[in-house]
Amino acid sequence: MASTVSFHTLGCKLNFSETATVARQFSDRGFDILDFKEQADVYVINTCSVTENADRKCRKIVKQALKINPDAFIIVMGCYAQLKPQEIARIPGVDAVLGAAEKFRLFDLLNDFEKQHLTQIHRCQIEETQTFIPSHTLEGRTRAFLKVQDGCDYKCSFCTIPLARGISRSVPTHEILAEARKLEAEGIQEIVLTGVNIGDYGKVHGETFFDLIRLLDQELKAIPRIRISSIEPNLLSDEIIRFVAESERFMPHFHIPLQSGCNKILRLMRRRYVRELYRDRVELIKSVMPDACIGCDVIVGFPSETEADFEETHAFIHEIPITYLHVFPFSERSNTLADTMPDQVPQAVRYERGERLRQLSMKKRHFFNQSFQGQEKNVLFENEVENGIIFGWTDNYLRVGTPFEEGLLHRIVPVRIGESLDDELVKGDIMERVEI
Repeated sequence: MASTVSFHTLGCKLNFSETATVARQFSDRGFDILDFKEQADVYVINTCSVTENADRKCRKIVKQALKINPDAFIIVMGCYAQLKPQEIARIPGVDAVLGAAEKFRLFDLLNDFEKQHLTQIHRCQIEETQTFIPSHTLEGRTRAFLKVQDGCDYKCSFCTIPLARGISRSVPTHEILAEARKLEAEGIQEIVLTGVNIGDYGKVHGETFFDLIRLLDQELKAIPRIRISSIEPNLLSDEIIRFVAESERFMPHFHIPLQSGCNKILRLMRRRYVRELYRDRVELIKSVMPDACIGCDVIVGFPSETEADFEETHAFIHEIPITYLHVFPFSERSNTLADTMPDQVPQAVRYERGERLRQLSMKKRHFFNQSFQGQEKNVLFENEVENGIIFGWTDNYLRVGTPFEEGLLHRIVPVRIGESLDDELVKGDIMERVEI
């Protein structure tokens, strides 16, 4: 009888929150949850399928689990499992494949994790996946990711997420608040609101994302910090931006996908905005929150992207006050329009353009970090300690390191920002001694 389980999660923060929810199902049934490097009876791999690299990682993780315990029961679930169940079933050692809806029903479907002659596949058509399952991470007492929305109704030409997760869906604000209350009771200091397209929250039940953040701001008195994860620029309204600016609980930090700074490419991507709207969003944020951190996603080497198109993107990003970039070379995904487009950009060109944007990102982040040297900022220190240094985050997403003291763990402490140690870390000096 299986009694131990281990988890490995690939991809986004939404995946991590869902893995945590499945882990609680195991824990409630008496399973001991082990580190992935330990020998477990059951290994659960939650997959991503945003890039081809994520697919290859899945195969690698399966091999790693079988190397630790060749007799383990291997479950692969999530986006890749929904998109390509037969492909996963052919990976040696995989015992079960669970799609988007089935991953939360594994105890109903897998018969006490007894190995079968053939790989079990449980995966409905994505059109049938319309249920929203509340999820959150709960590791330590510092930060938690709270799932508020799932699925996407957008049809961007490069994206498989609607095929992997289904339509946009959510539950009413009072149900999200009830889930957040659980985190509040655990003493969590910061909640990150996450989803596939969180700005689309509430469309089915007649509420809006603004309704949700306003309710959380009013009701979660014991949680000092709430952070918004990635939100589409066309859904980031003036009222949301101005509300965050006036709130003491919502952090001055936005992650706004750009994907391209060239309108020609944005049209081919079937994005729902032009770069002028993106600039307007960034400028409004900076006008009401000058210290705000703004991150963005960019895809380089999209089909038909010329050198001039890329230079247009590079120049646009250089001139607007964003803080950092997540850069992705375009990756062909089957069953997407972009996969069939002409004028595919050579791989070497994609990676070269990606490196140029990563260098720009490092410079922007370094400039942002240095601009706060000598200022006092409140830092939430997490349970992350390395070589005698403890790390934490300011409200506007500066990563701060300072000599470890026990009393700093899970606490918000005033810190004087020091020199920038690299493009991702600044030195911090504690302003006053913290008692345990």
